[in-house]
Amino acid sequence: MYTPPDHCFAICAYGASPYLDECVQSLRQQTVATRVILVTSTPNPTIERACQQIGCEMLVNDGPGGIAGDWNFAVRMASSPLVTIAHQDDIYLPDYAESMLHMLGSSRNPLLYFTSYGELREGKRVFDNRNLRIKRLMLKALEKPRNATRRSVRRRILSLGCPICCPSVTLITSAFEQPLFAKDFNSDLDWQAWEKLSAADGSFVYNPRPLMLHRIHEGSETSRLIHDNSRSREDLAMFNKFWPSGVAALINHLYELGQSSNDH
Repeated sequence: MYTPPDHCFAICAYGASPYLDECVQSLRQQTVATRVILVTSTPNPTIERACQQIGCEMLVNDGPGGIAGDWNFAVRMASSPLVTIAHQDDIYLPDYAESMLHMLGSSRNPLLYFTSYGELREGKRVFDNRNLRIKRLMLKALEKPRNATRRSVRRRILSLGCPICCPSVTLITSAFEQPLFAKDFNSDLDWQAWEKLSAADGSFVYNPRPLMLHRIHEGSETSRLIHDNSRSREDLAMFNKFWPSGVAALINHLYELGQSSNDH
């Protein structure tokens, strides 16, 4: 059984995001209060103000940088059984933490918890579009509790892409050795981590309710990686973990055709 003191939201903040305050407020408005920390590798007044709102210290990553370095630093600084890496541009619906604690409390040997999600596009909340429908369809099998513990189901779901929205995930830190995120990935370091966990004994705990909102905008790191082709190279590396090289290349080509929607 997990309780609120077991959980920590670790906000990863960069630069001077105009959306950071919304993220902070969404965590302060949770129906069940859990600990919140903020980590950064780019300390500045905007991030300092966010820390003042939370009432926490600004934790600066002076070690290995990049997205993987910052995420691994966030998990380490959280020092909690349960860690949610909160992305600065996204927001969490009020009962995210409460629902997470409830579902994990009744789960057998959880490897990770995650929810369905909506999108924020130009300030509007979007809960239904082609991209979201495809991802929910890919995850449909995990709505049956008996499938959550089946390695073959988890691997099959991840073999055609990553339908798991990273900021919706709560990590169970006892389920893996740190560091979890590989430094040689940028766009797909979350997919890489879930692939690693999918091979372990345990369960992927999926909540089909959309309990967080992922912001889609041109300034996001995902958009930048798509434009410089980094994502396509990493996608191919991931498909090769599941398929023969020829099949992986074909799937990757089809995948490239859908990238214009910025679907991570």
